[in-house]
Amino acid sequence: MPKLWNETIDAHRREVRDAILDTTAALAFEQGLRGVTMSQIATRAGIGRATLYKYFPDVETILRTWHARRIEAHLGELVKVRDGEGSASGRLDAVLAAYAHITRRTGSHDRELVKFLHPDEHIVAALDQLRDLLRQLIEEGAATGELRADVPPDELAAYCLHALSAAADATSEAAVRRLVSLTAAGLRAV
Repeated sequence: MPKLWNETIDAHRREVRDAILDTTAALAFEQGLRGVTMSQIATRAGIGRATLYKYFPDVETILRTWHARRIEAHLGELVKVRDGEGSASGRLDAVLAAYAHITRRTGSHDRELVKFLHPDEHIVAALDQLRDLLRQLIEEGAATGELRADVPPDELAAYCLHALSAAADATSEAAVRRLVSLTAAGLRAV
């Protein structure tokens, strides 16, 4: 098969897969986790059920795959912020703000769906990566004297994650900003 043909097939498969993932998530947010069927997904995505089953065996697998894709996108967003310009404390503040906004956006979704998705191994690995990302910035800031060095960086990273989890229940952008400001203040050199 010519290379162009293979690329076209691969692109089509990615498009179908993405349509399945996005459709399933939309249905789950509209109808709740238990209300989604494979038939509904196929109909809304504009594909046959047989095609759907070639990609995924069940709704749970689709939702977990959608969630893993979202987590990967969020981590990519946070890494871009971390790798931006500025001092370690400035970049850390930007990462904390970005993480709080992600937490607020995802916290506004259906609680049943969030509870279902969050015990999965992707969230554990993502939190480990995020904790490591924060720890590295905290170490860098402590080395320059911008951030506190009297508490181990791992503990401070865990503090940030726990404190900013409250952003899921924030009622406004101002509340998120206050939460980020308070969390960042706890990291400053004393």
